[in-house]
Amino acid sequence: MDIKKLSNDIINGKRLTREDDLSFFKTVDLDELCSGADEIREKLCGNHIDLCSIINGRSGGCSENCKFCAQSAHHHTSVERYKFLEPEEIVKDCEYHYNKGVHRYSIVTAGRTLEGEDLEKACKAYKEMHDKYDICLCASHGLVTEETFKKLKDSGVSMYHENIETSRRNFPNVCTTHTFDDKINGIKTAHKAGLTVCSGGIIGMGETFEDRIDMALTLAELDVESIPLNSLIPIKGTCYEDLPTLTEKEILRTVAMFRFINPTAYIRLAAGRTLMSNSGEKAFTSGANATITGDMLTTSGNNIDEDKAMLTDMGFSI
Repeated sequence: MDIKKLSNDIINGKRLTREDDLSFFKTVDLDELCSGADEIREKLCGNHIDLCSIINGRSGGCSENCKFCAQSAHHHTSVERYKFLEPEEIVKDCEYHYNKGVHRYSIVTAGRTLEGEDLEKACKAYKEMHDKYDICLCASHGLVTEETFKKLKDSGVSMYHENIETSRRNFPNVCTTHTFDDKINGIKTAHKAGLTVCSGGIIGMGETFEDRIDMALTLAELDVESIPLNSLIPIKGTCYEDLPTLTEKEILRTVAMFRFINPTAYIRLAAGRTLMSNSGEKAFTSGANATITGDMLTTSGNNIDEDKAMLTDMGFSI
């Protein structure tokens, strides 16, 4: 495979589909692949890096049995459990991140969905943040209804997060309390409600590289605008606590492949940057153009100031 030619073709409008033989992604020279992905990112997305921070708005006790998740009630982990935070606490945290120069801010909640009093608290917080701060608001509240999507949008939310986690083939190996189609329907309904969508998944859960390619293709077919890529951090007490961690080369190959298949999306580094050298610096020259910064939900994240300094030194605009 001539990676240089392929990257130029993609820059000029070609899009990879399921009709193409994509097996080359597994074996092509990694440096060439990363260089081609970086060129696509630069030509089609520019040099801006999008920064996102999240707050764990409701923690632990989730009814779903996702094998990777410390917040599932099916697992025995040391994760803190608490009810939905008060809106004032969320708004104060948003102010901190806004003053740090973060572009997006999201409330994330454990649980299958968000409804009732918790939904009202969330909407109150979103509306106040929208009125006070010039920051993009995202939401991650599980499998919600079309009516809830509309309420969130009316409260100032512009993007909804709904990870598909993995490929359709592999999804039943990861979770059985909801389905891959539940995820797909949620993404389509969010788009229907006028929201942009942030959807990606986790690599390192025992999937094949073909599963990763399939996940990238599914997200391209759904016109997902932001794709968070998490590298599994095995957490004690979950079903995946003994899985081996990914190598940096495996992560970089996946990031670059996602850029080739989703050339205009935000490819957003999420959990697992600590598995790479210098907080994943190389990934930002392998196709990534966004990141979650600050603390993750249950695993340590990256310092905002250090991220901004590193990315600025690399020539990116914040």
